[in-house]
Amino acid sequence: MPGPFRKLSSHQRHAFTACFLGWTLDAFDYFILVFCISAIASDFRVARSQVAEALFLTLAFRPVGAFLFGALADRFGRRPVLMVNIACYSLLEMSCAFAGSMHTLLILRALFGIAMGGEWGVGAALAFETLPRENRGFFSGLLQEGYAVGYLVAAAAYALLFPWFQHFAWHGHAFGWRGMFLAGAAPALLVFYIGGKVEESPAWSLGHAQRMPAGAAPLSAWKGVLQYGGTFLFLVLLMTGFNAFSHGTQDLYPTFLQKDHGFSAQLTGLIAIIYNIGALAGGLLFGTLSERIGRKRAILLAAALSLPAIPLFALSHSVAALACGAFLMQFMVQGAWGVVPAWLSELSPGPVRATFPGFAYQLGNLIASKNDVLQARAAEHIGGYGVVLGWTVVVVAVYLIVVTSFGRESRGAILTTTSG
Repeated sequence: MPGPFRKLSSHQRHAFTACFLGWTLDAFDYFILVFCISAIASDFRVARSQVAEALFLTLAFRPVGAFLFGALADRFGRRPVLMVNIACYSLLEMSCAFAGSMHTLLILRALFGIAMGGEWGVGAALAFETLPRENRGFFSGLLQEGYAVGYLVAAAAYALLFPWFQHFAWHGHAFGWRGMFLAGAAPALLVFYIGGKVEESPAWSLGHAQRMPAGAAPLSAWKGVLQYGGTFLFLVLLMTGFNAFSHGTQDLYPTFLQKDHGFSAQLTGLIAIIYNIGALAGGLLFGTLSERIGRKRAILLAAALSLPAIPLFALSHSVAALACGAFLMQFMVQGAWGVVPAWLSELSPGPVRATFPGFAYQLGNLIASKNDVLQARAAEHIGGYGVVLGWTVVVVAVYLIVVTSFGRESRGAILTTTSG
């Protein structure tokens, strides 16, 4: 067990574990669709770009969930809202297995986006209000890379389960992708763990107790956003770049491997496992490094180092070169992301800490949400995904470097209360 974990109390470990698993399984449910784009397109007899609209809808509706669940968590507590949130996205994921048409699937993915959008902000607030200030960068990197672990688990599940599910039929069609969505209902079990082991955020409990004797109403979500408008605008612009950085390099990469290179489900899944190991390592390294060099410098360094990885990542041809390039790219992309949970939590005002960072995060997702569709259409137009993926990295990495340079350093900020 890493040193920082040994220093945590039992309730701190349970809180962090619940938030990490919530984000991991949230990502697992999202990325199941990424691996099944080609299968769904074939089943419903539509273009891959039409299936990519489902990714767009999920991302576009996430701000609704971030605001809704964040506001509820600021008012009623992090723990109960996190439980409801996880139950919602798990049930909606399972419902996708029974979609009878592309239209129905799109509606379900939009609803899934609402549920998915709430988890990050509520989970990050519970985690960082419970954890000690020491080693916050390490825990930030580890928490964010729950996303990479979710992608990795989805890749492993796809490689192992999808071929098996293909042997079964549903209304005359192979059951493959539908079986994957059924497996996506598993995160609902996490609700029982949170209910039995996780305590409420001490910062929220303290802030709630301080408000109630005086009869003071909690700061509303909308007032909090307006009151700290400058910081909120910066975070939205920042998260637009971050979301384009991750989704622009991850979501269509399995399709790139299958369409441009003809790789099988097993080989695609194996490469995805490799680059998600890189993502996990990068998040931990740069998150921990941010405790020494600061949040801003860690992000700037990771974003800049993604540029030299482009030729291997998008333009090479051998399996080994592509796997190496994808590993390096996600090491840097998720390395930059590893700093995000700590930085956004530190920059967010206490009274709306469950709403503020998550809502900014998901508004950035909304602005960048058409990225997958635009990439897919561009690739269909030019006849390949490699060049499109490469140029995406160039544009987004430079944008992220510019925006990050305007942020303020926040390393070591105190997050022990939610009062104003």
